[in-house]
Amino acid sequence: MSNLIISGASGIPLSIFNSDTFAAWREQQTPRIQNWLSNTQFKSKGVSLIPGPEGELEQVIFVSDSDDSYWLCGDLVNQLPAGQYQLNGDEQLIRTAAFSWGLGAYQFDRYKKSEKALPVLVVPTQAQADEANKFIRSVSLVRDLVNTPAADMMPQHLGDIMIAMSQEFGASVTQIVGDELLDQNYPTIHMVGRASENLPRLIDLTWGDESAPKLTLVGKGVCFDSGGLDLKPGSGMRLMKKDMGGAAHVIGLAQLIMAHKLPVRLRVLVPAVENAVSANAFRPGDVITTRKGITVEIDNTDAEGRLVLCDALTEANSDKPELVIDFATLTGAMRIALGTELPGFFSNDDEVAAGFTASGLKVDDPVWRMPLHKPYMALTGSDIADIANCATTPFGGAITAALYLEEFVDKDISWSHFDVMAYNVRKLPGRPVGGEAFGIRAVFDYLQNRFKA
Repeated sequence: MSNLIISGASGIPLSIFNSDTFAAWREQQTPRIQNWLSNTQFKSKGVSLIPGPEGELEQVIFVSDSDDSYWLCGDLVNQLPAGQYQLNGDEQLIRTAAFSWGLGAYQFDRYKKSEKALPVLVVPTQAQADEANKFIRSVSLVRDLVNTPAADMMPQHLGDIMIAMSQEFGASVTQIVGDELLDQNYPTIHMVGRASENLPRLIDLTWGDESAPKLTLVGKGVCFDSGGLDLKPGSGMRLMKKDMGGAAHVIGLAQLIMAHKLPVRLRVLVPAVENAVSANAFRPGDVITTRKGITVEIDNTDAEGRLVLCDALTEANSDKPELVIDFATLTGAMRIALGTELPGFFSNDDEVAAGFTASGLKVDDPVWRMPLHKPYMALTGSDIADIANCATTPFGGAITAALYLEEFVDKDISWSHFDVMAYNVRKLPGRPVGGEAFGIRAVFDYLQNRFKA
């Protein structure tokens, strides 16, 4: 998608108001404009296209209940004819309007092209346009990755995407593929992905000054989840192209970090697999010895995300980063608890958790902390192994999954785990049905405040 946010000083004037500021503006207008608003029965809400004396589009006004939402112009961009629209306002208005304008125009057009010409928003400075486009590009990347069908988004494709990103930003990428995972002691990633002809892999990206504070992101990259031998029903499998949504989130977040040149030593670990069914698929009742040495009994092959993550989290400990943050489309239980539009997260660090929450409210990307309730860990016990990959009860499923992951994080490392939907199930302003980024702007705002250049 070409940039729909540019800088300059030409275009049809676009004015954005809340209810109070609109009333004051309206009183100051000429009789011609006031008559137009009255005769078109403008109700002081929504958009009005105001013509000039010759019938040309002279200016556009847009009135919203609140003018500080990051989704302010999510619908407006699709209501205007093609052309350039000049926006002026304070820094916050320009930031929110430009962000929502670009994402409201988002279309996943890889397979179905749209010939609709979209309007362009003109903001006062190049810095404002660049900042908006960085965020638009990052969120659009997450959406594109999640929306792409599994046939075109398998582990090797994720590897190619991370290589291309590394080339753009001067990062480096290594991949451990197929049976090399066994040779280098990543047994659970290999186990989950071995049944697929699309070879499992651990993709490892590094970027930034080696002496900078270390930040490691881990993303669940299950490119399609059939459920394995505990096969999902058709309805449960229909959207499982989105089960690599955690990987998409950390890739989008990494792009934001690198585009803003955040002063960190960034590492991104993506365990990428397809959970398929074949003669060598892993089975309920199998026991696997993980990279950390913890033995795990497989209770359910459809709880595969925590299996691929546990080896990646163990590796994340190796260089003792200041922060480890993982994203995963991990549990339906989180969706039951918080719905599809509010991502829950767990953290062993109260200060970091409070920072994520505050940043989420600040940038209109809310996240909700959930409890790492230690007594529930007993529910993941096994008679023949150290731990089982599923609890004995479905209740508190997001918590028991997070407690499982915590077992693989060193106690002295600040760790946070985001359990996200990665998909919009209803249309909202600026957010079409389909792949979506949840929480990455909240996390980035926290990181930007913590690691200042």
